[in-house]
Amino acid sequence: MLSKDDLDRLRVPTGKRIRLKDYATSWVQANGGLDAHKVLVKEGAQEVLKRTLQELSEAQQLLFANDSWAVLAIFQAMDAAGKDSIIKHVMSGVNPQGCQVYSFKRPSSEDLSHTFLWRSQKWLPERGRIGIFNRSYYEDVLIVKVHPEWLGLQKIPSELCGKTFWQDRYDDINAFERHLTRNGVIVLKFFLHLSKDEQKKRFMERLEKPSKNWKFEAADLAERAYWDEYQEAYESALNATSTDWAPWYVIPADQKWATRVLVADILTSTIAKLKLRAPEPTPAQRKSLEEARKKLEKE
Repeated sequence: MLSKDDLDRLRVPTGKRIRLKDYATSWVQANGGLDAHKVLVKEGAQEVLKRTLQELSEAQQLLFANDSWAVLAIFQAMDAAGKDSIIKHVMSGVNPQGCQVYSFKRPSSEDLSHTFLWRSQKWLPERGRIGIFNRSYYEDVLIVKVHPEWLGLQKIPSELCGKTFWQDRYDDINAFERHLTRNGVIVLKFFLHLSKDEQKKRFMERLEKPSKNWKFEAADLAERAYWDEYQEAYESALNATSTDWAPWYVIPADQKWATRVLVADILTSTIAKLKLRAPEPTPAQRKSLEEARKKLEKE
């Protein structure tokens, strides 16, 4: 598992301002490689991931059996950063009964008639489960901030859209996530940090390979024109909402194999810190188990 130093390098510190340009997008440039995995190279990543996913599967079973804690993992990134791929590979070994995945698309008219946090609350994980948000309520301080004209669709009274509007939204998010953690939901937030050059490479691959044409949308290219504005929006959001109770992790995303290992490791180590054990049966349950055993032995 990642060491404390490793986590500190990936985690956005609370109360300190960071600059995204100081965080590597490539694994091989990430401060010389993180301590716990300096020997990690592409050839060995699959073995490391396999072992980590087995540990995650065992941790998820204990989470499900205890039925008290829940985990919410939020993934945000620029287009083509690999959110879908991360979710597919990292959750591949987890029992589907103990995992909930929801992808947030363009808000519906019903969503727009409520507050920006409303639609997310409907998809929060139940106790004992891992919930995955592919995008989230953070879109409302990212894409909406880059395109402020979209605020009009949210029907917010104009007198409430003053100078403190974005800070107010950050405060609302922090309070919401504090509420979740106080009720047993562990909140982990992953920003998949992709370079502009790597995004171009992946877009070109989608255009040139017929099997990947379906992945390309003209809107993705249009949003690329706002690259700098998005970087500023992400930087502001990470600085304002990485808290002790709901931290952000900046994950190098230029190599998908490394991204998968890091995300799986953080999920696994976080659940492990709960020190969960298989629930002990009550005296009544023990009696029932013994009766069932004897019944089966007589068959």
